[in-house]
Amino acid sequence: MNPQVLDPNAYLEGLVRNALGELLGEEAAVLPVSLDRPRQPEHGDLGLPCFPYAKALKTNPAQAASMLAERIRPDTLVSEVRPTGPFLNFRFHPKALAENVVRGILEEKEPYGPWASNGLSVVIDFSSPNIAKPFHLGHLRSTVIGAALRRLYRFTGHEVHGINHLGDWGSQFGKIIVAWREWGDEKALQKDPMRHLFDIYVRYQREEKERPELKEQAAEAFRRLESGEENEERAIWKKLRDISLQAFQGPYKRLRVEFDHMTGESFYEDKMEAVIQELEKAGITTVSEGALVVEFPEQKIPPCILRKSDGTTIYATRDLAALFYRRETYHFDKALYVVGSEQKLHFRQLALVLEKLGWPQAKNVQHVDFGLILFFNQEKGRWEKGKTRSGNAIFLDEVLDEAVAGVKKIIEEKNPDLPDKEAIAEAVGVSAIIFNDLKNGRIKDVKFDWNEMLSFEGETGPYVQYAGARLSSILRKAGSSVPAMTQSIASEGGIDFELLSDATPVLLTMMEFGPTLKRALEKNEPSILTNLMIRIASEIHSFLRDHRVLGEDPDLTRARLALVAAGRKILETGLEILGVTSPERM
Repeated sequence: MNPQVLDPNAYLEGLVRNALGELLGEEAAVLPVSLDRPRQPEHGDLGLPCFPYAKALKTNPAQAASMLAERIRPDTLVSEVRPTGPFLNFRFHPKALAENVVRGILEEKEPYGPWASNGLSVVIDFSSPNIAKPFHLGHLRSTVIGAALRRLYRFTGHEVHGINHLGDWGSQFGKIIVAWREWGDEKALQKDPMRHLFDIYVRYQREEKERPELKEQAAEAFRRLESGEENEERAIWKKLRDISLQAFQGPYKRLRVEFDHMTGESFYEDKMEAVIQELEKAGITTVSEGALVVEFPEQKIPPCILRKSDGTTIYATRDLAALFYRRETYHFDKALYVVGSEQKLHFRQLALVLEKLGWPQAKNVQHVDFGLILFFNQEKGRWEKGKTRSGNAIFLDEVLDEAVAGVKKIIEEKNPDLPDKEAIAEAVGVSAIIFNDLKNGRIKDVKFDWNEMLSFEGETGPYVQYAGARLSSILRKAGSSVPAMTQSIASEGGIDFELLSDATPVLLTMMEFGPTLKRALEKNEPSILTNLMIRIASEIHSFLRDHRVLGEDPDLTRARLALVAAGRKILETGLEILGVTSPERM
């Protein structure tokens, strides 16, 4: 019977915490335990910086490391505990490391498989495109970052509510209604709805400068839309909303993005007044130049406008109504807004309003901001953002099509007989765009470089996908599979994990999966996981370069096939969290 599978990281953290408890008692509970790979592999498999413990122990970091080392003894998993200056370094028994990591992955034990429920509820507001406008490249980052966070939180045991807070209300709809009245064409709408709506919106922006009366017409149209009456303006709004929602399903399906709730700003139309009344009752509102606002004199930032002087609301009012609704409906512990960095002031204002109300959740309403997507403007010779108003938005479906076409060309050159070429090109091309976005720290701007993004070498989606396809190929040639190897390990005789003593580097990298997910959660940063996937793929390629799997001694081949299956499984799991496919063939 196989012994219980251990998570080496969690096991070692437990040993350290026990030792700290012996030294410091209850004080140890608040101290961090940050295990990481030493920069120099000869120092050990994992290292613990002891700087945080020196002050508590009233000594220096090197002595703190020695004091901990005296209380942690080698055992069946840990072969060596050695203080090296201010660090405490650990080494695992290679056989025990291999068995616990390979079995942990294949048997989907935590942290490699879905984590047990932690009882915490998280609301994630992401994507949120504007109705009657095209789904363009500017929507990509919120969509793929938010979708990755939704999967990450769910995988790690949270109850997750992923919400598409559609931009289907507000003063811009007055403009769209006027544009439709002036230049709308039913045939053009049916043929290509989003491009037609885009064209008439751009035309409105252009002609408003020459015809000031359009602006007043738009303001009046929005006032009538917000009146609550079933009038012409509402009929136009409903029609364009329904058409837009249908059109958005195409990009979402291709990006493999799902939502738990799709409630746009209009959903809160009948909920805003109650929120305004509650804010007034709390005594935190004032009237400024005819508008109802919440002011922040201590922070010296502009006030949050709840109702404009003409009686209409703005998106801040709707966001507050949404927060009230989500608190009552989902009882969230944390609410994330995956919205560009340009909106920092808006979310700072929201948080301050909640603080004034005394909400305990206020500190956990977080703005998950990100940088821009830039494209190269050939005429101007520079990278810049596409803007809907100036008419140069880059439609997302065109970008996806171009990526897929680029992958098709590579397949025709390198593997023209590949089965299901169309489906694989779609999977690899779309995933390349997602991966390119998520490998960058979210606050950084992302440049679209087609040659780099679609390369099968370097830090790219196709490179990581190819590592998984390569492992699948090895399993196929062996007449095996991930489920078959999982069963083989559980069978009598199983695997001789001693034969994987030379696989320690790749095993240690795979073992980083759990700590990586924790760091990604702490920072709401998918790039931390993306970069681990790159490193795992690199370690796998390196191992396969130096070690044959097939054609060796049967016991050695079986052991290495188990490692191959674990590598395939963890790549597939990590890529799935990111929203990237993991093809069996490439």
